[in-house]
Amino acid sequence: MEDSDTRAILPEDTLSSVDDEIRINDTFCNNEEVENKGHICYTRPPFACPLSVSVEPVLFLSMFSLSLQWPLSTQYLWDRISEDVGYNGTKGGGCANTSGPPDPLQKEVETLTAHWNLYINLGGFAVGLFVVTLLGSWSDQGGRRPVLILPSLGLALQAGVYLLVMYLKLPVAWFLLGRLLSGLSGDFNTILAGCFAYVADTSDRGSRTFRVAVLEACLGLAGMLASIIGGQWRRAQGYINPFWLVLATNLAAALYAYLFVPESVTPDPSAKLFTTRHHRAVYRLYSALGDPTEAGSYTKWRRYKLWLYIFCFFLVVTVHFGSRELFVLYELSSPLCWGPGLIGWGSAAQNLAYLSSLLGLRTLQRCLEDSWVSLVGLASNMTGLVVISLANTTELMFTGYGLCFLYMAATPVLRAKLSKLVGPEEQGALFASVACVEGLCSLVASSLFNSLYPATLHIMKGFPFLFGALLLLIPTGVIGIVECRDQRTDRREDSATS
Repeated sequence: MEDSDTRAILPEDTLSSVDDEIRINDTFCNNEEVENKGHICYTRPPFACPLSVSVEPVLFLSMFSLSLQWPLSTQYLWDRISEDVGYNGTKGGGCANTSGPPDPLQKEVETLTAHWNLYINLGGFAVGLFVVTLLGSWSDQGGRRPVLILPSLGLALQAGVYLLVMYLKLPVAWFLLGRLLSGLSGDFNTILAGCFAYVADTSDRGSRTFRVAVLEACLGLAGMLASIIGGQWRRAQGYINPFWLVLATNLAAALYAYLFVPESVTPDPSAKLFTTRHHRAVYRLYSALGDPTEAGSYTKWRRYKLWLYIFCFFLVVTVHFGSRELFVLYELSSPLCWGPGLIGWGSAAQNLAYLSSLLGLRTLQRCLEDSWVSLVGLASNMTGLVVISLANTTELMFTGYGLCFLYMAATPVLRAKLSKLVGPEEQGALFASVACVEGLCSLVASSLFNSLYPATLHIMKGFPFLFGALLLLIPTGVIGIVECRDQRTDRREDSATS
């Protein structure tokens, strides 16, 4: 039986095939030394971190700031728009469990908030869609540290713009400016891609899977902690102080990357950022996958599987992003009428699924192939979304969150399968394209779900979540069919060789 596909999330072929290759951690290297000795050179930063960590604090701080900012910015939009239209339902008792018709002012606030979320995310992700691919590919020659520092500064600049809006009571349209500035610097997706690329550079065969698991845990722990703190803090002190922490954590991430993270690749001074070569590499990957010397049918099937898995990844992540954007809005309005505290606990429950999915993935791998593990994760996601779509009480809403405890198990399996379909020299182009697809997922999710929510309020308030559950039936069927076909092919090959 082959090794677990999940071990190929960051494929071992990206490193040298020599297991005992020498790494230099405590000296500067020049290009001649690297070429002559074949070493991977770590350029020392101004200070060396005494702990055995590298990019984990960068990812933790960035995820913490993002998880703290996102629900608070949605709540701020809700409050500002409510003030503009004269709606005070959540403060004056108008938001309650009633059997009568919905308040027209509440419906207007919901619609405007969803639309502004759509505009802000459309602007940011439309810019970041191209910048992430550009910076991710360039980091192979220009170095990893710049793609960790620059997006962190961009996120800090976005938080600064949001603070100006709150202090000066500027129109909420200024949020769009902050989002665009963050997108131009690469946004959080570039930090995520840079951190995983750094782990690929610095880990050996035995430790890489554990290092990836640590990064995954950082995402869940940071999101859960920020969600709990954000809800309680906003209720006690309002919006401004939490956003100062968002600004500080992003600056801290950039400062840490500059002071303590050694460079994992030797920067090439001649590497050009603004060139079409990065995008051409992605095009070649999808248009001519495989070795021309291989059998034609096998090469075609590999290419088909690449497209099919990318399509499944697109649908799964789109549902993740789209439903996540609506959770706060869904919880703020009747019949749930949650306050900041419950919203914080709800966001914590969502982020706890990062840890529970990771634990479930490792446990289920003992008895199931990775494809079937991903189907279990999709089933968990679909069940939870159906319950959430019908939730009219706090208990039922948290039941839906609990049923989603494995919803993050599908995406790492899909990443692993994608990485095993390409050669070691194509991994950079692959991960750049995956980052591009993730940006596109955010763009489509913002457009689709934020438009669908106000359009279906009069039919079924939770219809977008039900729609997301139905949408996940497509990748479930595709993954199952592809796995069954591969198993039949393996059985035929085993019979032919026996």
